[in-house]
Amino acid sequence: MPIAPTFAHTRLAPALGLALALSALSACQCAGPPGQEPDPPPVLPRNTDPLTTALGTEVRRLSQVEIDRTLRDAIGDPSQPAARLLLGDTFTPYDNNYLEQQSSAALIDALDALAADVAIRVMQDPVAHARVVPCEPAARDDEGCFRQVIQTVGQRLLRRPLAADEVDSYLPLLAFAREDNPLIPGTGFDTAVEVALRAFLMDPEFLFRIEVGTPTGEAGVARLNPFETATRMSFLLWGQAPDDTVMAAAAAGALDDADSRADVATTMLQAPRAKEQLERFHAMWLGYRAIPIAPELSARFGTETNALIDRVVFDEQRDYLDVFTLEETFVDDELADHYGLPHPTSSPGWVSTAGTGRAGLLSQGAVLASFSKFNDTSPTQRGILIRSRLMCSPIDPPPPGVNVDAPPPATGDAACKKDRYVAHTASVSCNACHSLMDPIGFGLEGYDIQGRARTHDDDNVDCAIDGVGELPGFGAFSGPRELAHRLVDEELVGPCVVEQLTSFATGRPLAVEELDVAFAWHDRFVEGGRRLDGLLLEQISSEQFVTRRSVEVQP
Repeated sequence: MPIAPTFAHTRLAPALGLALALSALSACQCAGPPGQEPDPPPVLPRNTDPLTTALGTEVRRLSQVEIDRTLRDAIGDPSQPAARLLLGDTFTPYDNNYLEQQSSAALIDALDALAADVAIRVMQDPVAHARVVPCEPAARDDEGCFRQVIQTVGQRLLRRPLAADEVDSYLPLLAFAREDNPLIPGTGFDTAVEVALRAFLMDPEFLFRIEVGTPTGEAGVARLNPFETATRMSFLLWGQAPDDTVMAAAAAGALDDADSRADVATTMLQAPRAKEQLERFHAMWLGYRAIPIAPELSARFGTETNALIDRVVFDEQRDYLDVFTLEETFVDDELADHYGLPHPTSSPGWVSTAGTGRAGLLSQGAVLASFSKFNDTSPTQRGILIRSRLMCSPIDPPPPGVNVDAPPPATGDAACKKDRYVAHTASVSCNACHSLMDPIGFGLEGYDIQGRARTHDDDNVDCAIDGVGELPGFGAFSGPRELAHRLVDEELVGPCVVEQLTSFATGRPLAVEELDVAFAWHDRFVEGGRRLDGLLLEQISSEQFVTRRSVEVQP
């Protein structure tokens, strides 16, 4: 049997299949002509009980992070190949919004390069090799061992057991093990495994989350099978494919009923991967996943913010809204000096922020550094952060012709930053929107782009900062502590937290018709003591979580 043609066919067939799949998926869920805004979320029928309404989901491509985490744990490749080789994801604010996912020939080429890169590396690394090959081949064409490889790797990457005929379809690849070929160095059992691994990594079932389920009595609604449920749970809680333990739970029927599903999810929340996932959710939600700060300081900010999230959600299982109001923060000596706070008893450690005007996430450098502009703080951008990300009240984009890439100019007596912003938005057309954003941002001006307290403009000591802002409709405040309490006490941030989490789980923004689902989940959130881990368990154990509704996004 000639090896070279078979090798070419083996590599090209998955790529061709992937190209066709991408084309079909693109046709059903991508936007219209180039430059046109993506279609809005689908309109779904309402239900008298929102928590039993199956939410619409479409086929979702794995994000870079989801691919890299899956490859790290499933086959032992920690090199983050998707981050290195694939085009960046679109963040809106999350990276899993399927309405923003586009397909192209460049994507197919990049995925092919990723598959080759990963397969070669894994087969050359002893630890990863042992993860992929769970048996010792008795001969270079050991069919029994090769079947084990296909079953093991296939289940981990395709997130379901392979049927016997599917395993059989990979057996021709043993030709690489049986015949020497000078064009393929190292021909043997490992070469056959390498080619099989490439095929799996180019399989649409690896690259996309495809939910089929079993039809119910309701038109267009299907109930997920156990492995689809395991996949949903794992990508929500861990940001990656389910591991062998979760797959075993699915196979044993432990995900079929609400209580058993909650038990498995409780165990999953105790894994470090759950902390990693929730920390990343916050970084995307609040915009600090990439901030214009020196790497060393950015790392300290990340440690501080993650410590607060972990303490509230996992370590002490507190009221989640304490992440906004807690008057303690986690710092080392250097970060304490940066903020002007006392050193912790042991560095790093917790210190009190009582009496400083600081409290919770809104006073931390990570959040204060996000939504900046022009190498300085931006009252407008900080106002957008609060309104769109914490109040779920998005602001319309500026009208055509408005230059948003230049700071407000100094004109006349408007030399101070606040005066420049006020003068710049004095017109009726600008003030309508800026009056909803800028007053909020002015109340955070007492902290610079690096989260340090200040009393005057960075470039002008004569321009005093009073730090007083206004939350339109809810009164004045001064600094992040008072703003946080306004948002919490007026019940503005709690419903938005639930909406954001539901949108992240669904893979798209919620339609207006679905907001009753978010409100109903918020009621449960409040009844459960506003614990975020409790909300996740409630959602996963619900019937809504294991059903899907077919939707169409019209081009």
